Amino acid sequence: MKKIVVLTGAGISAESGLKTFRDSDGLWEGYNIEDVATPEAWKRNPELVQDFYNQRRKSVIEAKPNEAHYALARLEEKFDVTIITQNIDDLHERAGSINVVHLHGIITRSQSSRKPDLTYPINGWELKMGDKCEFGSQLRAHVVWFGEAVPMIEKAAQICTRADLFILIGTSLAVYPAAGLVDYVPRNTPKYIVDPKIPHMNTDSSFIKIEEKATVGVKMLADKLLG
Repeated sequence: MKKIVVLTGAGISAESGLKTFRDSDGLWEGYNIEDVATPEAWKRNPELVQDFYNQRRKSVIEAKPNEAHYALARLEEKFDVTIITQNIDDLHERAGSINVVHLHGIITRSQSSRKPDLTYPINGWELKMGDKCEFGSQLRAHVVWFGEAVPMIEKAAQICTRADLFILIGTSLAVYPAAGLVDYVPRNTPKYIVDPKIPHMNTDSSFIKIEEKATVGVKMLADKLLG
Protein backbone atom coordinates (compact mmCIF):
# COMPACT_ATOMS: atom_id res chain seq x y z
CA MET A 1 0.00 0.00 0.00
CA LYS A 2 1.45 3.38 -1.02
CA LYS A 3 2.30 5.78 1.78
CA ILE A 4 0.92 9.31 1.52
CA VAL A 5 2.36 11.93 3.87
CA VAL A 6 0.40 15.16 4.26
CA LEU A 7 1.68 18.35 5.92
CA THR A 8 -1.14 20.74 6.85
CA GLY A 9 -1.09 24.32 8.13
CA ALA A 10 -3.51 27.00 9.25
CA GLY A 11 -5.11 27.34 5.80
CA ILE A 12 -7.05 24.09 6.13
CA SER A 13 -8.54 25.07 9.51
CA ALA A 14 -9.31 28.63 8.44
CA GLU A 15 -12.15 27.30 6.29
CA SER A 16 -13.73 25.84 9.43
CA GLY A 17 -13.78 29.33 10.91
CA LEU A 18 -10.61 29.09 13.01
CA LYS A 19 -8.36 32.13 12.80
CA THR A 20 -4.93 31.57 11.33
CA PHE A 21 -2.16 31.72 13.89
CA ARG A 22 -0.75 35.07 12.88
CA ASP A 23 -2.79 37.62 10.96
CA SER A 24 -1.23 40.14 8.58
CA ASP A 25 -0.91 42.62 11.45
CA GLY A 26 1.19 40.13 13.44
CA LEU A 27 -1.53 39.53 16.02
CA TRP A 28 -3.39 36.35 16.97
CA GLU A 29 -7.04 37.04 17.82
CA GLY A 30 -6.03 40.60 18.75
CA TYR A 31 -3.16 39.60 21.06
CA ASN A 32 0.56 40.05 20.65
CA ILE A 33 2.13 36.60 20.24
CA GLU A 34 4.69 37.48 22.93
CA ASP A 35 1.88 37.98 25.46
CA VAL A 36 0.15 34.61 25.00
CA ALA A 37 2.47 32.12 23.27
CA THR A 38 5.81 32.10 25.11
CA PRO A 39 7.07 30.56 28.38
CA GLU A 40 7.86 34.11 29.53
CA ALA A 41 4.20 35.13 29.06
CA TRP A 42 3.12 32.16 31.18
CA LYS A 43 5.50 33.18 33.97
CA ARG A 44 4.43 36.82 33.72
CA ASN A 45 0.66 36.40 33.52
CA PRO A 46 -0.53 32.78 33.66
CA GLU A 47 -4.18 33.79 34.09
CA LEU A 48 -4.16 35.72 30.80
CA VAL A 49 -2.49 32.87 28.93
CA GLN A 50 -4.83 30.27 30.42
CA ASP A 51 -7.90 32.33 29.50
CA PHE A 52 -6.57 32.90 25.97
CA TYR A 53 -6.25 29.16 25.31
CA ASN A 54 -9.59 28.45 26.97
CA GLN A 55 -11.20 30.75 24.41
CA ARG A 56 -9.25 29.12 21.55
CA ARG A 57 -10.32 25.68 22.81
CA LYS A 58 -13.95 26.78 22.92
CA SER A 59 -13.65 27.91 19.28
CA VAL A 60 -12.10 24.58 18.28
CA ILE A 61 -14.85 22.57 19.98
CA GLU A 62 -17.53 24.67 18.24
CA ALA A 63 -15.84 24.34 14.82
CA LYS A 64 -16.56 21.46 12.46
CA PRO A 65 -14.28 19.63 10.02
CA ASN A 66 -14.62 20.83 6.44
CA GLU A 67 -14.54 19.10 3.03
CA ALA A 68 -10.73 19.15 2.97
CA HIS A 69 -10.50 17.27 6.29
CA TYR A 70 -13.02 14.70 5.08
CA ALA A 71 -11.25 14.29 1.73
CA LEU A 72 -7.97 13.46 3.49
CA ALA A 73 -9.73 10.90 5.68
CA ARG A 74 -11.22 9.35 2.53
CA LEU A 75 -7.72 8.68 1.14
CA GLU A 76 -7.33 5.97 3.78
CA GLU A 77 -9.68 3.78 1.73
CA LYS A 78 -6.79 3.14 -0.67
CA PHE A 79 -3.57 4.46 0.91
CA ASP A 80 -1.50 4.37 4.09
CA VAL A 81 -1.92 8.02 5.14
CA THR A 82 -0.09 9.96 7.84
CA ILE A 83 -1.02 13.60 8.46
CA ILE A 84 1.58 15.86 10.04
CA THR A 85 -0.16 19.03 11.16
CA GLN A 86 1.06 22.35 12.45
CA ASN A 87 -2.48 23.01 13.74
CA ILE A 88 -3.46 22.63 17.39
CA ASP A 89 -7.08 21.67 16.67
CA ASP A 90 -8.50 18.13 16.43
CA LEU A 91 -10.42 18.56 13.18
CA HIS A 92 -8.41 15.90 11.30
CA GLU A 93 -9.30 13.30 13.94
CA ARG A 94 -12.94 14.34 14.02
CA ALA A 95 -13.11 13.94 10.23
CA GLY A 96 -11.90 10.34 10.60
CA SER A 97 -8.15 10.47 9.99
CA ILE A 98 -6.38 7.80 12.04
CA ASN A 99 -2.66 8.69 11.95
CA VAL A 100 -2.19 12.34 12.90
CA VAL A 101 1.06 13.79 14.23
CA HIS A 102 0.62 17.16 15.98
CA LEU A 103 3.86 19.13 15.72
CA HIS A 104 2.68 21.97 17.93
CA GLY A 105 0.52 20.02 20.37
CA ILE A 106 -3.25 19.74 20.56
CA ILE A 107 -5.41 22.22 22.45
CA THR A 108 -7.96 19.65 23.64
CA ARG A 109 -5.32 18.22 26.00
CA SER A 110 -3.51 19.80 28.95
CA GLN A 111 0.08 19.33 30.06
CA SER A 112 2.02 19.65 33.27
CA SER A 113 4.00 22.86 33.70
CA ARG A 114 6.82 20.75 35.16
CA LYS A 115 6.82 17.71 32.84
CA PRO A 116 5.75 18.66 29.26
CA ASP A 117 5.32 15.02 28.19
CA LEU A 118 2.74 14.45 30.94
CA THR A 119 -0.60 15.23 29.27
CA TYR A 120 -4.27 14.76 30.09
CA PRO A 121 -7.58 15.07 28.22
CA ILE A 122 -9.68 18.12 29.09
CA ASN A 123 -13.37 17.77 29.87
CA GLY A 124 -15.16 20.61 28.15
CA TRP A 125 -13.31 23.73 27.08
CA GLU A 126 -12.11 25.31 30.33
CA LEU A 127 -8.83 24.65 32.12
CA LYS A 128 -8.75 26.45 35.46
CA MET A 129 -5.95 27.93 37.51
CA GLY A 130 -5.60 25.44 40.35
CA ASP A 131 -6.07 22.40 38.07
CA LYS A 132 -2.87 20.46 38.73
CA CYS A 133 -1.01 17.41 37.44
CA GLU A 134 -0.27 14.42 39.67
CA PHE A 135 2.96 16.09 40.84
CA GLY A 136 1.15 19.23 41.97
CA SER A 137 2.16 21.43 39.04
CA GLN A 138 -0.34 23.76 37.31
CA LEU A 139 -1.85 22.40 34.09
CA ARG A 140 -1.60 24.49 30.90
CA ALA A 141 -2.62 23.99 27.29
CA HIS A 142 -0.75 21.20 25.48
CA VAL A 143 0.63 23.63 22.91
CA VAL A 144 4.22 24.27 21.84
CA TRP A 145 5.09 27.91 22.47
CA PHE A 146 7.77 30.05 20.86
CA GLY A 147 11.08 29.26 22.52
CA GLU A 148 10.08 25.67 23.35
CA ALA A 149 11.34 22.50 21.68
CA VAL A 150 9.16 20.77 19.07
CA PRO A 151 9.25 17.21 20.44
CA MET A 152 7.55 15.52 17.46
CA ILE A 153 9.81 17.00 14.77
CA GLU A 154 12.22 14.04 14.56
CA LYS A 155 9.36 11.56 14.25
CA ALA A 156 7.80 13.75 11.55
CA ALA A 157 11.09 13.94 9.64
CA GLN A 158 11.37 10.13 9.67
CA ILE A 159 7.81 9.81 8.35
CA CYS A 160 8.64 12.20 5.49
CA THR A 161 11.61 10.06 4.40
CA ARG A 162 9.18 7.17 3.74
CA ALA A 163 6.67 9.11 1.63
CA ASP A 164 5.62 7.62 -1.72
CA LEU A 165 3.52 10.74 -2.29
CA PHE A 166 3.68 14.06 -0.42
CA ILE A 167 0.92 16.69 -0.10
CA LEU A 168 1.36 20.18 1.34
CA ILE A 169 -1.84 22.04 2.29
CA GLY A 170 -2.50 25.53 3.60
CA THR A 171 0.93 26.44 4.94
CA SER A 172 3.22 29.33 4.04
CA LEU A 173 6.31 27.31 5.05
CA ALA A 174 7.32 30.26 7.21
CA VAL A 175 7.52 28.49 10.58
CA TYR A 176 10.58 26.38 11.37
CA PRO A 177 11.36 23.62 12.08
CA ALA A 178 8.12 22.47 10.39
CA ALA A 179 9.02 24.17 7.09
CA GLY A 180 12.20 22.10 6.89
CA LEU A 181 10.26 18.82 6.70
CA VAL A 182 9.92 19.23 2.93
CA ASP A 183 13.67 18.61 2.67
CA TYR A 184 13.29 15.09 4.09
CA VAL A 185 10.92 13.93 1.33
CA PRO A 186 12.76 11.76 -1.23
CA ARG A 187 13.65 13.71 -4.36
CA ASN A 188 11.74 11.42 -6.74
CA THR A 189 8.55 11.35 -4.65
CA PRO A 190 5.59 13.07 -6.39
CA LYS A 191 4.70 16.24 -4.47
CA TYR A 192 1.54 18.35 -4.51
CA ILE A 193 0.82 21.72 -2.95
CA VAL A 194 -2.73 23.01 -2.40
CA ASP A 195 -3.06 26.68 -1.49
CA PRO A 196 -4.91 29.71 -2.89
CA LYS A 197 -1.63 31.67 -2.67
CA ILE A 198 1.19 29.24 -3.26
CA PRO A 199 4.36 30.40 -1.45
CA HIS A 200 7.70 30.65 -3.23
CA MET A 201 9.73 27.52 -2.45
CA ASN A 202 13.48 27.55 -2.82
CA THR A 203 13.90 23.88 -2.02
CA ASP A 204 12.09 22.14 -4.83
CA SER A 205 10.44 23.21 -8.05
CA SER A 206 8.93 19.75 -8.61
CA PHE A 207 5.67 20.45 -6.75
CA ILE A 208 2.49 20.01 -8.74
CA LYS A 209 0.56 23.18 -7.88
CA ILE A 210 -3.17 23.29 -7.18
CA GLU A 211 -3.93 26.97 -6.61
CA GLU A 212 -7.26 26.57 -4.82
CA LYS A 213 -8.52 26.87 -1.28
CA ALA A 214 -8.29 23.61 0.66
CA THR A 215 -11.97 22.63 0.48
CA VAL A 216 -11.81 22.75 -3.33
CA GLY A 217 -8.24 21.66 -4.07
CA VAL A 218 -7.94 18.78 -1.63
CA LYS A 219 -11.24 17.29 -2.76
CA MET A 220 -10.09 17.56 -6.40
CA LEU A 221 -6.81 15.82 -5.54
CA ALA A 222 -8.46 13.09 -3.47
CA ASP A 223 -10.93 12.35 -6.28
CA LYS A 224 -8.01 12.07 -8.71
CA LEU A 225 -5.93 9.79 -6.48
CA LEU A 226 -8.85 7.52 -5.61
CA GLY A 227 -9.75 7.26 -9.28
